[in-house]
Amino acid sequence: MRTTLRFLRKGIVVELDQFEPTTTLLDYLRLQERSTGTKEGCNEGDCGACTVALGRLRDGKLVYEPVNSCILMLGQIDGCELVTVEDLEGPDGLHPVQQALVDLHGSQCGFCTPGFVMSLFTLYHARTPGLTRQDVNTWLAGNLCRCTGYRPIVDAALDACRAGLNDAFAARAAETEGKLAALHDSQDMRVGDEERFFFAPCSFQSLLETYGKHPDATLLSGATDVGLWVTKDLRDLPKIIFLGRVAGLSTCYEDEQGIRIGAGASYTVSEEFLKSIDPDLDVVISRIGSKQVRASGTVGGNIANGSPIGDMPPMLIALGAEIELQSIRGRRNLALESFFIDYGKQDIGEGEVLTSISVPRLAEDEQFRAYKISKRFDQDISAVMAAFCLSVKEGVVESARIAYGGMAGIPKRASGAEAALVGAELHDPGSWERALRAIENDFSPLSDMRASASYRCDVACGLLEKALVEIAAKSSQHTRVHGQRELDAGGAHVN
Repeated sequence: MRTTLRFLRKGIVVELDQFEPTTTLLDYLRLQERSTGTKEGCNEGDCGACTVALGRLRDGKLVYEPVNSCILMLGQIDGCELVTVEDLEGPDGLHPVQQALVDLHGSQCGFCTPGFVMSLFTLYHARTPGLTRQDVNTWLAGNLCRCTGYRPIVDAALDACRAGLNDAFAARAAETEGKLAALHDSQDMRVGDEERFFFAPCSFQSLLETYGKHPDATLLSGATDVGLWVTKDLRDLPKIIFLGRVAGLSTCYEDEQGIRIGAGASYTVSEEFLKSIDPDLDVVISRIGSKQVRASGTVGGNIANGSPIGDMPPMLIALGAEIELQSIRGRRNLALESFFIDYGKQDIGEGEVLTSISVPRLAEDEQFRAYKISKRFDQDISAVMAAFCLSVKEGVVESARIAYGGMAGIPKRASGAEAALVGAELHDPGSWERALRAIENDFSPLSDMRASASYRCDVACGLLEKALVEIAAKSSQHTRVHGQRELDAGGAHVN
């Protein structure tokens, strides 16, 4: 058992043997290091002022990702390289992204600027081929500016990131990779005592044994939800078990049935696998939070927290996904839809841990559609999330799986609409009416700040009709407001 947190900072290994389990990375930087270039804004992972970069090894190669330090727990950076805005300027002057922001007037009050700089630093190292203005807009969706305006910031991004990779971090990448590789060990890490600790196990066995011994501990994955418990609810979490170092828990792979997503795999990692099932998964995932949120947040966490408005569960339920749960008593598989029992209640026993999600590929006769409805396009909570998987032969619906989020206390299938849709003919909209009317009987949604109950029912019905229109026409070219898409000859969505 290792009793110190280890990470790379300015080329030097830092070891910490004392910190509170709920210490955020932002508080460590500002209050202990006194690295105050990183700013505290919203303190909930929305504004991006606190953005820093974490360097990690992916398939042996160094990758820099932006993260919100305000909701990331300090213990989560074990084995990473931490880069902040203070680290970028070299003996020859400002970093290329900093210089571009100066030259193109990308800063006024400057409060948000360090976060923009760090997001652009990660974009600079992403080496995106054919970088476009929209690519930059997507990358910066998690950074807010209230005085400069985004045009000069995006201009600076294009100016700096289209040039060749030429900074000190690239020059010493091989050295950094070697140092990070040396930090990766097979030892469990625990800082604290039996009553207050941050524990990062390396194996399933150690995870399950410790959680069995401390069932009151909080399981931590990406912290995009748990982080807000600390910063907004001001909860004291004396025992934290971090899942990010468990071997195999953060990996994804393909098997004969489809895709298996490790419960600790981030959205950034999972997206590359899930989008191969259908492009609509890629579109919705690109609207879950921001680059910072998706680099930390996990698909498993989105399921385990049991939110009725989580974006992933409706899509996975419509696809017929299953989950695996493990404890010291053994393992069991469960249909994802059966995991959600009632608001705030899931089918998970004491000491059980969600370990993976299995997502089957679409059959040849299946068509999938998914839509997220929210007030803002980027980085917003769903008012309604809808997903549809229809089995269609010769223009007739043979079976349907329809799932919604935001329409009940849990992600839920529209069983009445599914039954009514069987036998419907895609070329005859009149045969859809029973299914469309059934939506109102399937759900009794609440009214809240995001939407009224009547609005949700109207939207849910409209989205089912939209899916049927698209599938019947074998095109989404005229039904998508953002990024027109259609079907190619092979049946796959294309932009």
